[in-house]
Amino acid sequence: MTHEMEQSQPAAAEVGGLGEFAPSQALTLGVELELQLLNTHHYDMTPYAPDMLALLKNAKVPGSIVPEVTSSMIEISTGICQDAQDAYEQLAVTRDALVKAADRLNIALAGGGTHPFQQWHQQRIYDKPRFKELTALYGYLTKQFTIFGQHVHVGCPSADDALMMLHRLSRYIPHFIALSASSPFVQGQDTAFDSARLNSVFAFPLSGRAPFALHWEDFERYFAKMAATGVIHSMKDFYWDIRPKPEFGTVEVRVFDTPLSIHRAAQLAAYVQALGAWFLSEQPFEPSEDDYLVYTYNRFQACRFGLDGTYVDPASSEQLSLREHIGQTLQRITSHAPASGKSALQELALVLQRGNDASWLRESYAQVQQLPEVVRQASLRFSGRP
Repeated sequence: MTHEMEQSQPAAAEVGGLGEFAPSQALTLGVELELQLLNTHHYDMTPYAPDMLALLKNAKVPGSIVPEVTSSMIEISTGICQDAQDAYEQLAVTRDALVKAADRLNIALAGGGTHPFQQWHQQRIYDKPRFKELTALYGYLTKQFTIFGQHVHVGCPSADDALMMLHRLSRYIPHFIALSASSPFVQGQDTAFDSARLNSVFAFPLSGRAPFALHWEDFERYFAKMAATGVIHSMKDFYWDIRPKPEFGTVEVRVFDTPLSIHRAAQLAAYVQALGAWFLSEQPFEPSEDDYLVYTYNRFQACRFGLDGTYVDPASSEQLSLREHIGQTLQRITSHAPASGKSALQELALVLQRGNDASWLRESYAQVQQLPEVVRQASLRFSGRP
């Protein structure tokens, strides 16, 4: 699920069009993480992506290391992973290579969905044609897109399987947001949101949810109509919460904040995989358009209140706390996870008692009262250093 893979696809996927759905092994995983590059004097962001990429040009890492829209960001991705342990091991190799390169440049790296006090207008757009095109189209929103997410790909053996997986996973978008939330601070202020990052995503006109279609020919017709308007040219133009990636044979979940550690990143991937395994094994429900009646409300609750948010069950209309609904879901799905996935889910369950990364960031700030020190501590957490 890497950009290297993306760049090797046929021209239809590269220059526009939907392209053919390339089947992949069911429930395989791929993980992408967008990361912060930090000045080690004041822990603001620093535009060192070109220097990092030059140092890492010949690094032997699984997956890829690529630029992001502004020069103070960098993205890493795994190759195809069988389970959470595989994802963790691949991320650890790449993380260690990044930390070594950062040490040579006297900079640091961190996770987190937002940098707590960076100023968007100071960011530099990375010198790449697509990023320049985005800037021409979206103006200041592009620099404001200096935010950091984790994407999880899950393999699907057919296009129709991918659409079924997408719409079943959509019920659990609030879970993904609340468990990964790590962006309470923006521009030096506590936003009162656990995940403020997603507010920046929602500003884009092609964000939100995918259209309801359970058969690939219906989705192809939708895509053709949108392409005919000239509004979109490829799947990259959709900023949906979950979208199919036909060239990879996956569904891509895009709502996670980048966690503060690669351990949490692997645990979140395990959660997606276990949900998918439960779907395939038990066929617990049939998706419907009515699932989306409460979609935006549930998503807001997760962004604003995290685990303390309210979850409205789209089938029964029952209202539970997200913490309670996630706990119930973990009980249902853990038996469907592979061995390493079960261990990862047990660790993820501790978040329900201890709090998510947004809680950790707020608690750290309460102790030290200085956001640069919070960022410094977060950078140590990401690097795996005590």
